[in-house]
Amino acid sequence: MRTLFLAIPALAMLLGGCASHPADAGGTWINEDAIEAAVKGGNLRQALLGMGPTLEWQIDSAAGKATSSNGFEVAEGNLTLTDKAEWRVDFYGNGAESLALDGDELLQASSDSAAEQTFKRVDPTKPQLPPGGAFEHRLYEAYMGGEWTVSEGEGLGAKVHFLPDGHVDGLPGMDRYALCLGGDCAAMSGAFDSIWLQSGPQGAAYILQRGKNQLEIYQATNQAAADEMPSLRPGPIAWRLTR
Repeated sequence: MRTLFLAIPALAMLLGGCASHPADAGGTWINEDAIEAAVKGGNLRQALLGMGPTLEWQIDSAAGKATSSNGFEVAEGNLTLTDKAEWRVDFYGNGAESLALDGDELLQASSDSAAEQTFKRVDPTKPQLPPGGAFEHRLYEAYMGGEWTVSEGEGLGAKVHFLPDGHVDGLPGMDRYALCLGGDCAAMSGAFDSIWLQSGPQGAAYILQRGKNQLEIYQATNQAAADEMPSLRPGPIAWRLTR
């Protein structure tokens, strides 16, 4: 009996330790709230920034690493578990972020520059993409998905599909696209959303205006001087698409 009584406290300590160990936050997490805001309409970059600025996390718990993306920049940091069963991500010489699990969501704590953000875990059976890739695929699917018909412009009546991987089918003369989420392309287009359309190795920026069931793609005219950063504004319409 003495052996049994000694075993019970030991077992209780073991179970208690397991219960207090936090769930694994490893995997890829995307900011679904930002995507929902973008789909509702208005300026794409403002919608993403309003629910961001972080759009994706990739967490490697075993290696103690975490990578964040805001759509055009990637930052990698060291991941450590705190005594509050939360995680701290220390970026190399550029601050830190606090993360915690809340059910099936990952929470990024509020800071002086941003409100609390929530992230949904990507299905781990899906292929691993480079940092920012999972968010971009999901955004493209939600924002550009469906079947569009050319109602104005070259290829009138053609059926167009913008695929999540950045390919476009049916848009005359084009085979790839990319939405501008920030960086230099945002600086050049100012308050306007822009889209990069490409055929083979050749491509150009266009101004994009999206409604619920309509896409308007304008040729981009540069209003800046030759020695200044380009300042792109809507020119003649290239395509109007309806869904």
